[in-house]
Amino acid sequence: QVQLVESGGGLVQPGGSLRLSCAASGSFFRIYAMGWYRQAPGKQRELVGRISNQPGTDYADSVKGRFTISRDNAKNTLYLQMNSLKPEDTAVYYCNALIQETITSPVRDYWGQGTQVIVSS
Repeated sequence: QVQLVESGGGLVQPGGSLRLSCAASGSFFRIYAMGWYRQAPGKQRELVGRISNQPGTDYADSVKGRFTISRDNAKNTLYLQMNSLKPEDTAVYYCNALIQETITSPVRDYWGQGTQVIVSS
């Protein structure tokens, strides 16, 4: 069974930094694009950034220049380095990955359970 497990969330002061990790576990053939999404209270889930397995990246305008997404394919792990954090970055952050479990199975969408990030003084 494929699982995505996030870690690294927490409470940080404005201007601070956090690094989120998302590790894929279980048996699978290949991971394609991976990404981070976030959902603040009362708001819809939104894309933060994503990275292909080429790799290429793209980011939401609100985080460009402050957040960096990267992946370690050998460890099946996705990272999100968040710098210059603002109170409006407060949200639950979710990891997403497109994964093919076997060479003959379709590519499916997987989500982690989420990790809370709170930016507050």
